[in-house]
Amino acid sequence: GEAGTAGCGQAIVWRNVVLMGLLHLGAVYALSLVPRAQLLTLLWAYFCFLMTALGVTAGAHRLWSHRSYKAKLPLRIFLAAANSMAFQNDIYEWSRDHRVHHKYSETDADPHNARRGFFFSHIGWLFVRKHRDVIEKGRKLDFTDLLDDPVVRFQRKYYKSSVVLMCFVIPTFVPWYLWGESLWNAYFLASILRYTISLNVTWLVNSAAHMYGNRPYDKYINPRQNTFVTLGAIGEGFHNYHHTFPFDYSASELGLKFNPTTWFIDFMFWLGLVTDRKQAPKEMIQARKERTGDGSA
Repeated sequence: GEAGTAGCGQAIVWRNVVLMGLLHLGAVYALSLVPRAQLLTLLWAYFCFLMTALGVTAGAHRLWSHRSYKAKLPLRIFLAAANSMAFQNDIYEWSRDHRVHHKYSETDADPHNARRGFFFSHIGWLFVRKHRDVIEKGRKLDFTDLLDDPVVRFQRKYYKSSVVLMCFVIPTFVPWYLWGESLWNAYFLASILRYTISLNVTWLVNSAAHMYGNRPYDKYINPRQNTFVTLGAIGEGFHNYHHTFPFDYSASELGLKFNPTTWFIDFMFWLGLVTDRKQAPKEMIQARKERTGDGSA
């Protein structure tokens, strides 16, 4: 019965608070290195950012959490490697939390419940032990399909080593080895700064896109369409749409122009690595807009 109290009596995980604090300090320091780094290093950091993002958006999110399309083995291996570069928990944990987030959105069983404010839904949820409802209700969902995928099992088994390699070693090593950048610059820009930015961009989908924006599909739920988040999270800001039609591989209505993750999935489809892209039919979208939308689109 303590549901109304601040933090719901959840214990603070000080290790996470300290590590995230240090990471963000490192990222602020990294900004001062930008003028001293080679242009190629900055481009490499951006390339790593895009790969990191795809590991989350096309991988953990649209493929593994929602099963919104099917991917052949080579693509799943690439997405799992990119996902380790993102260092946001392994695919199994990420997808488990995300399915619980959709089923119990904006309740105590939602890992990053936006009703508890911007800070909690952005980063604060990682600073406290999970609410007991998240654990209890999460136990009732079925995640066997995730562990049926050998790629998910492999990444989970070797997660720590894969993160060290993909998130820290490779981003740092490439600029030093290939064009003689200092290891210091390479580490702080392509690893620390890139990692911190990609984390915050992902978190904005949980915070900003649950609070700011319009709701053309369903005005009775919190998630909103947020252009700023879409730009940062390469297509994941059409959030009112996504919570209304979570099975849609594009996570946005077809007509919406900017969705790099969808372009990537479509390109992989063209290469023959993707099949079974699921979509919400136009008539269904239109009917839903008229029935529950806020009339903004």
